Amino acid sequence: MATSSMPAPTYSLGGRPVGRMGYGAMQLAGPGVFGPPRDRDEALAVLRAAVEAGVNHIDTSDFYGPHVTNHLIREALAPYPDDLVIVTKVGARRGADASWNPAFSPQDLTAAVHDNLRHLGVDALDVVNLRAMFSHHGPAEGSIEAPLTVLAELQRQGLIRHIGLSNITPAQLREGQSICPIVCVQNHYNIVHRGDDALIDQLAAEGVAYVPFFPLGGFSPLQHERLDAVAGRLGVTPMQAALAWLLHRRPNILLIPGTSSLAHLRENLAAASLSLTPQDLAELDAVGHPTAG
Repeated sequence: MATSSMPAPTYSLGGRPVGRMGYGAMQLAGPGVFGPPRDRDEALAVLRAAVEAGVNHIDTSDFYGPHVTNHLIREALAPYPDDLVIVTKVGARRGADASWNPAFSPQDLTAAVHDNLRHLGVDALDVVNLRAMFSHHGPAEGSIEAPLTVLAELQRQGLIRHIGLSNITPAQLREGQSICPIVCVQNHYNIVHRGDDALIDQLAAEGVAYVPFFPLGGFSPLQHERLDAVAGRLGVTPMQAALAWLLHRRPNILLIPGTSSLAHLRENLAAASLSLTPQDLAELDAVGHPTAG
């Protein structure tokens, strides 16, 4: 499984090398990922600081806000650095009550791609993830052939360079790969939430990037006594130890921890240089098992 060697600094995403410590823009929107940021100036500063620190993989979506994070990214970073890869996602829309609703029709998906193009200010989207919305509680079975075929056609038109999948099952991955090349999978995974262990190993063997969302627990931050113990021994925060474990887990894992705080951004980025011993890794591996105590 994990090794004690320092993680490789980059991995291929759509044929382009990106740093394995990226940035997720979701938290730049208002509470509940809805409405404007609490502090617009700091949101812009966080984006600029991330890129200045070497981050060249930013994850976003036009349904964050909605439209908020894409507007911020364009204001902060355009004209974009040549090596910057911006990954967005489609398949959902926000209700006026901040609800998350499926948006899988050809019209919905085509409009979403054009909205992302316009709000980011680009001629083509680097990577578009299709987010499956068959359940609000996580991946659930259901065919993705129809919506993915729409994205594949937009890719043929030159509006999308590469396609990924989000919130999907292994069966949906196989279905997706029969329709078009899939360059990344974005699912819920972290040191505690380990349901995708086998899928990560499969994707690593295939050379496909795996991008865990909620790498630090999302709306419920990670808590575990073993994580605290290892972090204390290393003199880092538990969240830094959790991010370092992910980087050691497999070389195809690309991280996109999000924050609206400059201090927290620096803390997350520092985790990329954290080396873990075999003892550290053994203790952290055990966090994901029910018998870990």
